[in-house]
Amino acid sequence: MDWTVPGGLAAGLLIATVTAPVGVSGAVFLLPVQLSVFGVPNPAVTPTNLLFNVVAGPGALWRYRHDGALRGGLARRLVLGTLPGVVLGAAIRVFALPGPDLFRLLIAILLLPLGLWLCLRTLAPARRRPPQAGELPPRTLTGLALVVGVVGGIYGIGGGSLLGPILVGRGLPVALVAPAALAATFVTSLVGAAAYTLLSLVSTGDVVPDWWLGLACGTGGLIGGYLGARLQPRLHERALRLLLGTLAVAVGALYVGQALN
Repeated sequence: MDWTVPGGLAAGLLIATVTAPVGVSGAVFLLPVQLSVFGVPNPAVTPTNLLFNVVAGPGALWRYRHDGALRGGLARRLVLGTLPGVVLGAAIRVFALPGPDLFRLLIAILLLPLGLWLCLRTLAPARRRPPQAGELPPRTLTGLALVVGVVGGIYGIGGGSLLGPILVGRGLPVALVAPAALAATFVTSLVGAAAYTLLSLVSTGDVVPDWWLGLACGTGGLIGGYLGARLQPRLHERALRLLLGTLAVAVGALYVGQALN
């Protein structure tokens, strides 16, 4: 544990500072770090990631709430979809999908083209769109959040890494999407962590989180998330879209490399 705590603290701080301005908790980047650097076993890496989200989430959310960015119904609709999904995803993870390889490949197939599309769309000459053009119908949004909740429950990555690029790519402003995506990630991670705790009572695998590492990463993420959320209003919308698209491409490329090795 001599270097795990400071290493986890530094990793959580750096990742959350970069990802919080675009509504990504950072857990999607923390997953390969936990597997490759800290050697967290499967499937314990998932509840450890959820623990990170629970501890780190309030930093960015408090700042966004302070700035009035959490107003509106988007966060509520995302939470309504992701909550049942994360419980289902936790059960699937413990009893049906213990390995991460297929997950990495599927996430890469989704995020690589999505990130490239978002970057190209941002760099291309913009056409004027009606203010509400990017909004999805409520049922479609809830269905999308349900699917993301299942994925988040299975692998503990947080829904923002998937919801953010999709919703921003549809034309919604990052300033609206980021707080809502982080709110959904926090609430579903809280429920997911509780679900894994209960499932650990009936499972013989490594389902209990690595508490020291999860708390260390989460504490770093708590500070980094606050800093990132405070930084967001100072960044141009175009820069935020490019950052989100670049993060999606980076995660996709990283997961392709890991899945093929």
